[in-house]
Amino acid sequence: MDNMKVTDRLSRIMRNAESEAQQSTNKILKPIHLLIACFYEKTGALGEVSLKCSLDAASLRAKVEDTKYNSNQNIAESPLFNVSVTEEVINVFEVAIGIMNRYNQVYLNEGHVLKSLIKANFIDEFLTDYNKEIIATLGTTSRDMITHLGHYIFPTISFQGVHKVKHNQVDELVKYVERNFSYEWSQTIKDGFKSRNPSMYIALNNEEEIIGFAAFDVYKNKKCYFGPMGVSEPNRISGIGYSLLHHCLKDMKEIGYEYAIIGGAGPIEFYEKACNAVVIPSA
Repeated sequence: MDNMKVTDRLSRIMRNAESEAQQSTNKILKPIHLLIACFYEKTGALGEVSLKCSLDAASLRAKVEDTKYNSNQNIAESPLFNVSVTEEVINVFEVAIGIMNRYNQVYLNEGHVLKSLIKANFIDEFLTDYNKEIIATLGTTSRDMITHLGHYIFPTISFQGVHKVKHNQVDELVKYVERNFSYEWSQTIKDGFKSRNPSMYIALNNEEEIIGFAAFDVYKNKKCYFGPMGVSEPNRISGIGYSLLHHCLKDMKEIGYEYAIIGGAGPIEFYEKACNAVVIPSA
C-alpha cells in the first residue's frame, strides 16, 4: 500500500473520510466514512450517483450515530490515513487493489473502492437494494464519455513514437492486443483493418516494438467512437496514452466530427484531465 498510486478524486475522498472520522464519536475511520465521503464528491460518475440515490452524506451520518456502528471494532493503523482505522478499512483497500490489478490498471480509483465496499458487505445496513444497485451500476463500472472537438485546442505531443498503423502490421498488432488486453479487443482491431485506411495508431519503443495502440470508428463500425486504447503496463504513466489519444482525436476533428464518444472508459479521471471529457448520464 505504501507505493500505491491513487487518482486525485480518490485522494479527496480519502481526506474527506478522515474528516468524517475525526468528527465521529470515537474518531476512528470506518468503511461507512468512505461512502459518506463519496457522496461529497460531485465530479465524474459520483455526481450522478448522488443525484439518483435516496441517500446523502447528512442522512448517512445520522444513520451512523443512530446505530450501534460505533461499537468496539478491531483498530489498526494504515499508511494511507492520518487517523486510526478499523481492520475492515484495510480489508476494503486490499480488495480494491485486487480489483484494480484484475482490470490491469495502475491507479486505484473510487470505482474500485466502491465495488470493494459493496462486495465486502461492510455497509449493507446503510443501503437499500435500490441504492446499492445505483452505486454498483453508475459508480463502479466503465462509462461512456464525450468530449467536444469543435473548439478543442490540441496540445503539443512529447512522445514521438506514434504513427498511423499500416496494413502489413495487422498480424503484429492483433497479436499484441490479444496478448496484452483481450481477445475481444483483438477482434475489434482485426475488423478495423477491413477499412482501406484503418483509423488506428500504434506506439513503438526504440526497438520498434509495439507498446501501445489506439483506434476510432472501429468498434461495431460506430462513427465518432473512440476506442479501444491500451498501453503496455511497464510503459504507462509516461504520456504514451495521452499521445495516442490526441492523434486519434485530431483525425476525428479533421474528419469533421464535432464530438468524440469515448466508449466504456474505465479510467474516467484520465479522460477528464486529458481531453476535458465528461461522463454521459445514464438513461
